[in-house]
Amino acid sequence: MTDHWDAEHSRRAAESAHGLDLAGIAARASADAGGVPSLWLREYLPLLAEVSMTGRGLDAAALSRMRECGEAAARDGVPLRAIIDVHLSATWLAWPALPGVVRGRRAEDVRSVGEAVFRAADRSVAALVEGYEAAQRLMIRREEALRREFIDDLLHGRGDLGTLAERAQRFGLRLAGAHLVAVAEADQPFYDGGPVARHVEAGLSSRFGAREILVATKDGVLVCLASGHVQGVGEAFAALAEEVMAGERSLRIGVGRAHPGPGGVVRSFEEARGVVSFARRLELPERVLYAADLLVLQVLLRDNAAITELVESVLGPLRASRGGPGVLLETLLAYFATGGVATLTAKRLHIGVRTVTYRLERVRRLTGYDLSNPIQRHAVETAALGARLLGWPGEDATSAARPATT
Repeated sequence: MTDHWDAEHSRRAAESAHGLDLAGIAARASADAGGVPSLWLREYLPLLAEVSMTGRGLDAAALSRMRECGEAAARDGVPLRAIIDVHLSATWLAWPALPGVVRGRRAEDVRSVGEAVFRAADRSVAALVEGYEAAQRLMIRREEALRREFIDDLLHGRGDLGTLAERAQRFGLRLAGAHLVAVAEADQPFYDGGPVARHVEAGLSSRFGAREILVATKDGVLVCLASGHVQGVGEAFAALAEEVMAGERSLRIGVGRAHPGPGGVVRSFEEARGVVSFARRLELPERVLYAADLLVLQVLLRDNAAITELVESVLGPLRASRGGPGVLLETLLAYFATGGVATLTAKRLHIGVRTVTYRLERVRRLTGYDLSNPIQRHAVETAALGARLLGWPGEDATSAARPATT
């Protein structure tokens, strides 16, 4: 309880009650409201008694005390429904015993008292709710700030392991175990408390429980950190994000693999961000990508010199094509993405099938690699993926190549 409810204040409140049995009414209201502590009524009942005597509305000080009561209830974890219930119960239980009602001689007097009392009750409960919601917003902002700070420190590897592990327990995480990270990225940044973050967090909490799963944002990216033994989190995270952002074409979701320890969290996060980056650079149609499915791409980039040599060795001859290698490389990537089906490639590129077969034959003649040969096809496909990841042959060559006819 807050300090403003001190003994002196309680004494003055009792004196202003004009003989009203505060304790008895509060106890009955508490029982009627399912056991909500009666102490939450010691600001309210004296106000009702005073209004019934004077007929005057509540002043700023009275409303401020009710707001403070609401704030204290929120900080103490009393449900809003419960705190409203006990105040409404106190209102009807106190009504027959209010001094203004007891002393009323005529129906008009009682009606006038009723209007004043219930108007005061309405404003009191509104102030109570206002204070409660203000305290809740403050607590949510503080919790979001703590969560965001923890995520930043954890994913950057800042702080000693003991401190990170202790802070992780606040969010139901045990860093000694394995964890996986999933991320969602879009053109518009995500932010804590936003509609997407709330929807995803609520959905995951409903399905898996609030512990062992943490949803936050980092640098505009929606991040989900989950214990590795909880199955299906990555899929559920992706489904919830897609559900609320169905029309957002820029949305890409990456799911890292589970790795042990705090360092494993960082590694999984980097994997998740990495596959999203791969998806954008390769212009992959999939919205949801898993690091486990794209390990070959990560292997390619670990030896930059080797993949560069492969690209130049296999695809370098395409530079001899009129207009540069850009159009032929684009055709190869589309061809491999559609499983080597020329009709689907043509549809994807919005060109004729004969144009596709002509370009593929042009690749064979320039490079000497035959796509009908499994080994040679694999070399060309690996080189094509490496070229896209490296940005080969460069923006100028690519842009110059696009309008050309090969």
